[in-house]
Amino acid sequence: MGDAYIIDAVRTPRGRGKAGKGALSGIHPQELLAQTLNELARRNGLRREDVEDVVIGCVSQVKEQGACIARNAVLAAGWPDDVTGVTLNRFCGSGLQAFNFAALGVMSGQQDLVVGGGVESMSRVPMGSDDAMIDGHNLKLRSRVFQVPQGISADLIATIDGVTREQVDRFAVESQAKCARALEEKRFAKSLFGVVDDAGKVIADRDEHPRPGTTLESLATLEASFAMMGAAAMGPNGETLDQLALKRYPEVREIRHVHHAGNSSGIVDGAAVVLVASERYVKKSGLKPRARVRSLATAGAEPVIMLTAPTPASERALAKAGMKASDIDLWEINEAFAVVPLNTIRRLEIDPAKVNVNGGAIALGHPLGATGAILLGTALDELERQNLATALVTLCIGGGMGVATVIERL
Repeated sequence: MGDAYIIDAVRTPRGRGKAGKGALSGIHPQELLAQTLNELARRNGLRREDVEDVVIGCVSQVKEQGACIARNAVLAAGWPDDVTGVTLNRFCGSGLQAFNFAALGVMSGQQDLVVGGGVESMSRVPMGSDDAMIDGHNLKLRSRVFQVPQGISADLIATIDGVTREQVDRFAVESQAKCARALEEKRFAKSLFGVVDDAGKVIADRDEHPRPGTTLESLATLEASFAMMGAAAMGPNGETLDQLALKRYPEVREIRHVHHAGNSSGIVDGAAVVLVASERYVKKSGLKPRARVRSLATAGAEPVIMLTAPTPASERALAKAGMKASDIDLWEINEAFAVVPLNTIRRLEIDPAKVNVNGGAIALGHPLGATGAILLGTALDELERQNLATALVTLCIGGGMGVATVIERL
């Protein structure tokens, strides 16, 4: 098995994911990804014809994100016709999974230069546009495993772990504060580029979602987002969603709803790509690698509680790298909901000071298919800034899955 080297990572700003309101909402997602590909090529003097594949994560693959957005973005970018593209969906882990597949192609020795990344325009193709729910409307499956909405799963985890509303709110405040410091110190500048309109005018060069003035007091005014949903009768026998979740966890008497818009990931638009090369190509091209992949993994978990799999995925990736959690210098644990990193930190006994040091999706937003690739670039930039060695990136995934990647700075 050969090494996969990370040459570079670039991303767009994350724009507000509301139609007509976010800075990126006027850009077709194919064009958003095309600009990202071309920025990657420009920065690295890339011979586009050498790229063997472009692997892209995208969750809502309908309408403007339908067909094969990877291939169409390659064409929109003006890359050679013989550069292929493939689009995948592993829900919120899609961007990191796309990178992992790109890395696996290189590590296998079958490919020398591959791009992995993701895109999601949540303003133009809103979450749920595919009308598939979590189970694809399979009533036979639903009768066996009734998967509830993720927000209810997050509140169930908080109830089981004994995590209070104040604790998830405090985590959210800290995410915003860390993000504010990172923005002030321009820590995202290395990967970030300005998106332009058809006239070449820069329309977005900063992340739009952060709320630096967020306080515990301001979050305390927000109502729990999933309490009313949990009380809705949607079961085959008139059960509420909360009751259906508790069928799997009868030891829990009731779900305490603690999550809301202020301590959950934000809805945004964005794209990110990462260039992966073999040792053979690096020597031939003269490109300078920034890091190498130590290991990668996926793992499943119970599908009703759904969001706990970053722990087993991380454990599997660490074992493959011959490492322990304490060996990792920096962690990026996607903040789908505040309780997800809190649960992972507790179960793996991670030093919280190493986790999401520049804030996370609560502050910056979560452009579903792109987030994993964004987090990989964020981790790499921060390793270089702090002169550290290793990082682990992990995301929870719908249906009870997790994905993780360990990288080592060179």
